Amino acid sequence: MLLQGPGGDAVAQETLDLMRLHGVPPSSANYEVWLSYRLGRNPALREAIDASIASGETFTPQVNAALHERFFTGLGASAQIMMAGEQIARDLGQVVSFLKQTEQKSGDYGRTLESAATDLNQTLAPEQIRQVVQSLAAATLDMATHNQQLNQQLQRSSREIDTLRTSLESVRLESLTDSLTGLSNRRMFDETLRMRLEEAKAQRTELCLLLCDIDHFKRFNDTWGHHTGDQILRFLASALQAHARPDFLVARYGGEEFAVVMPRVTPRLAAQTAETLRAAIQAKRLRRRSTNEDLGQVTVSVGVARLQPGDTVQGLIERADACLYASKRNGRNQVTTDATPVLYVA
Repeated sequence: MLLQGPGGDAVAQETLDLMRLHGVPPSSANYEVWLSYRLGRNPALREAIDASIASGETFTPQVNAALHERFFTGLGASAQIMMAGEQIARDLGQVVSFLKQTEQKSGDYGRTLESAATDLNQTLAPEQIRQVVQSLAAATLDMATHNQQLNQQLQRSSREIDTLRTSLESVRLESLTDSLTGLSNRRMFDETLRMRLEEAKAQRTELCLLLCDIDHFKRFNDTWGHHTGDQILRFLASALQAHARPDFLVARYGGEEFAVVMPRVTPRLAAQTAETLRAAIQAKRLRRRSTNEDLGQVTVSVGVARLQPGDTVQGLIERADACLYASKRNGRNQVTTDATPVLYVA
């Protein structure tokens, strides 16, 4: 109702003005993000955008896509999941109804058999025997027909539920996956890191978090365009996956920043993995797909933090992020861990 009438027109115009002020293209996804920001209905979204504005961050297509993915992607998936759940409930309701009918018919059939057995134990005339047999045949045929209908209903419901289960799995994966790189998205990262932190505390095992950022990524975008920037993001995603163990979670944390959750890994091994990754990326020469032009050297700055006693998810992320920016300040293209002295000096 808020967006109807003159008041709604004003809100819409103010939203577009905000987007124009911060250089955000007027796409439907961007408008959805900034309308929510203007209305103040999502405190986490407002906090994230305010932080970006305060830090002077440019709202690049990657930043805009990350905001929409973080705060809005998955809402459609939730609707699909709800609808699929309703369909499953209907199918199961039909099965339960058939089972209740079967229970009733089984009772009736049992009573028919019992009555027939009692009658046949008596001395009956041939016509009476014929009537008992006809009654048994009719009851048996009715029971067989119902059982066939129940079996068909069970098979039909089973097929429909299998189809819905496959669809739900696809929706679930889509809601937890970054569409550009194919990696886990921020939502999946948040859920996994929380789970791994609880696991590490309960089992008293190690947990390390790696954050990495492409050096001078804005320069690549400004020089070669966003399509080439996307190519570089996909390259880094592939490199991260190539150096990750099966139990690691590799995620696009946001924009050109990536994360690796490393359970049951010592700080030394985590640092070695990070250094191997950094060196492998530095050694690779990329070429622009459309023209085969040399893009030059791509490097990353990396930060690695280890779970400490009493740590929270936010605390672990903040230390890894501080390590990452220490690498940036100290010249980029390097790995910094939270064991590095004088880490937090600006």
